[in-house]
Amino acid sequence: MNNLIQIQGKKIWYNFISPKRRDGKKPLIIFLHEGLGCSEQWKDFPELICNNFNVSGLVYDRYGYGKSQEIGENRTTDFLQQEAFVFLPDLILKLNITEPLIFFGHSDGGTIALLYASKFSEKISGLITEADHVFIEPLSAKGIRSAVASYDKGKLKSSLEKYHEGKTESMFRSWSGTWLSEDGLKWNIESLLPGINAPVLAIQGKNDNYGSELQLISKLKNISGRVEILYLPNCGHHPHHQERERVLQKTIDFISGIL
Repeated sequence: MNNLIQIQGKKIWYNFISPKRRDGKKPLIIFLHEGLGCSEQWKDFPELICNNFNVSGLVYDRYGYGKSQEIGENRTTDFLQQEAFVFLPDLILKLNITEPLIFFGHSDGGTIALLYASKFSEKISGLITEADHVFIEPLSAKGIRSAVASYDKGKLKSSLEKYHEGKTESMFRSWSGTWLSEDGLKWNIESLLPGINAPVLAIQGKNDNYGSELQLISKLKNISGRVEILYLPNCGHHPHHQERERVLQKTIDFISGIL
């Protein structure tokens, strides 16, 4: 399906899950992919969540990813803020989304969800974040350097090319180069977290190679709204795949509480 829309001068691919269920009153769930991901990598997880509540959802590939336009310039360290404060609101406006919003964000997508909620809290009914980050810790930098090594050896590159095709090199280098820059290693959004008043479910795997439980502790300390935690002892950076049933059930319970 070739659903492309112009957002801030960029061609962005999107797709609604069960669009006939939209009535302007039921919540709409927006799924935000990870920093090396795209909509396709969610597999059937968004449909399972939306079908459980008989609501619609939205998936989209951010600029530079998947089926969207290839990134053509260097990223700056505020690229997640730009996504949350400029691109995502413009997408919501142009797709005529007026429903109450629930976000499910993975990794960079989870961070974008937090950022959006910190500025547009009145539009958010709740958000689920997994493997996201609110500051860069030494473990984060180590994980990114390990990803660069794997990419340079070809293994990671070949797996990413299945989803990003000819955009893979620009996508990966802009991502890794930004985070490993001097400013990237100092990146921190903890000061914005008190602006989040909506309920939050924060999910983290103990074996995540990009972040530790310090990310959860910061959210518990700084977010103004209610924060629930799901800490998974035998899980890495992809909880919705690696601990699928537990994440699915906890997400259903959390959204049920909101509704």
